[in-house]
Amino acid sequence: MKYRKKNFLIENVFAKKLATKHATPLYCYSYKKIKQNVLNFKENFKNINPLICFSVKSNPNKILLNEIKRLGLGADVVSLGELMLALKSGIKADKIVFSGVGKTVKEIDFAIKKKILLINAESKSEILNIEKIAKTKNKIVNIGIRLNPNTDANTLSQISTGKKENKFGVSEKIFLDLVKYTKKSKNLKLKCLSVHIGSQILNHKPYEKMIRVLNRLIKKTNFHFEYIDLGGGMGIDYKNNQKILNLKKYSKIIEKFLKNKNSKIIFEPGRSIIANSGVLISKIIYIKEGYKKDFIILDAAMNDLMRPALYGAEHRIIPVKKNNNKSKKDYEFVGPVCESTDKFSTIRNFQKLKENDLIVICDVGAYGMSLSSNYNLRPKAKEILIKNSKTLVINKRQTLKSLI
Repeated sequence: MKYRKKNFLIENVFAKKLATKHATPLYCYSYKKIKQNVLNFKENFKNINPLICFSVKSNPNKILLNEIKRLGLGADVVSLGELMLALKSGIKADKIVFSGVGKTVKEIDFAIKKKILLINAESKSEILNIEKIAKTKNKIVNIGIRLNPNTDANTLSQISTGKKENKFGVSEKIFLDLVKYTKKSKNLKLKCLSVHIGSQILNHKPYEKMIRVLNRLIKKTNFHFEYIDLGGGMGIDYKNNQKILNLKKYSKIIEKFLKNKNSKIIFEPGRSIIANSGVLISKIIYIKEGYKKDFIILDAAMNDLMRPALYGAEHRIIPVKKNNNKSKKDYEFVGPVCESTDKFSTIRNFQKLKENDLIVICDVGAYGMSLSSNYNLRPKAKEILIKNSKTLVINKRQTLKSLI
């Protein structure tokens, strides 16, 4: 994704041309960037040779999942729908991990039936439920237990998952009790110690602290875990000036941890694979003069991209066409939805814009379309994939007729 003669391109296709043909708001993904991210992840962790399970919740587009499967990844799912979609996308059951705190009987039953790699349980009640269902089927089910390591990921509070006040995983004491319980069970086979401390992590130190907790706990259990699921959470550079997580340094920490342990590592990356592969192209409907700044009212809204309203997340906004006008303005980029939180960013000294101009919201491949909704009865945007300079529609734009 770059500029050529001041015009923005995605894999050598002009964004303006895409907007003209497919209308806006429009989600566009670069296959080249997805592949580059996967290969970079694999290269950094090659000494560990992990099982990489893509986090389906970050982007559940079936065609993108199929491309990710072709690149050798499995899937991390958190619902029956995601599990069914992963299987339909061609991902093998023995490369699927089922996470989440509230799996229903129906979900557990389906996961057992499909013989997925692991059901990562997050409470005693869930383990008892899995055991009960397995018993009725006369099956032995592979499970993991998710630990809450009480580790601060130094990220947004809304996406922190590893502190004791978070709903995820079990405490060390309960974990030890559950290990003892599963040893005696005829229908449960404990295979995995699972952990995930949060998302958009930019430093290796929270992971290092998490690994120390795991090391100490494994010694206490005196149990061999076939798999250690370290979750995901690797952050990206949303601001285009941030120092991101050093994957090689993290890999070295894990290598040291694995000495004298015959365990296979599982990762559950989502954002680090897909986020910077996607952009959202939007058209300016109106420019409204305001106090100290002008409002750029876009045809994209919080229903199309929820992260800024939900998390206060920041996404870079850039023009589709850079102009020669040297005058700059202070703008607040907002959507047309009737909520004060329907805003994307306030930017000082942006190039002067006019109505009907096109802008690009960057790094929306993760938790963009997956968090979109029909709020204000707005149809969901179209999604396209650019692969080898060819354009493929991977999700049609919803119509008002289908909604109403």
